[in-house]
Amino acid sequence: MKSSSDEKIALEHQAARIFMRLYQHRFGVKMQHIWHNEPAKPDVSCYLEQQRLDLEIAHLYGSEAEAMKILGRELKGGTLDALQSLNQCPVADRLLQALDKLISNKAQKRYDSDRVWLVIRNAHPDWHAQELEQTPHLLQIPSEHPFEQIWLVADMTGQAGLIPLYPLTLAQVPK
Repeated sequence: MKSSSDEKIALEHQAARIFMRLYQHRFGVKMQHIWHNEPAKPDVSCYLEQQRLDLEIAHLYGSEAEAMKILGRELKGGTLDALQSLNQCPVADRLLQALDKLISNKAQKRYDSDRVWLVIRNAHPDWHAQELEQTPHLLQIPSEHPFEQIWLVADMTGQAGLIPLYPLTLAQVPK
């Protein structure tokens, strides 16, 4: 059985590879060679064309209880109760709240890096590209954060594409 640390690193590398493939396809630029970093740096590093770029990877699960369910963990009383209570809140509201919370938490981190992009991979099976594409302009991205760009991979496999979250002008111009 893999340790949770090994599982986390594997998920981060998988997300980085998917992001790099989608970004290359969308903008026709070369991204290559990822490696894992120590905690003071973002999760993985790569080269965008000839320049080093660091990627902080996050997965959007919704809540801790949903993450446990999605990752196939054993669900017990409190977790089951938490999952049940989530049914009271509309799915679209929960999506926006979860994205805002994730970005806010990541924005508080500081990295030993010149260029950091935040890459979020949607792991929630009930949130689809159509809903995700409608959220960027509704997000409350903190005014102070370490990210040059923020991207959302719309699903676990990359089939649903890539959504720019910050700055919103990224849809037209790659950096």
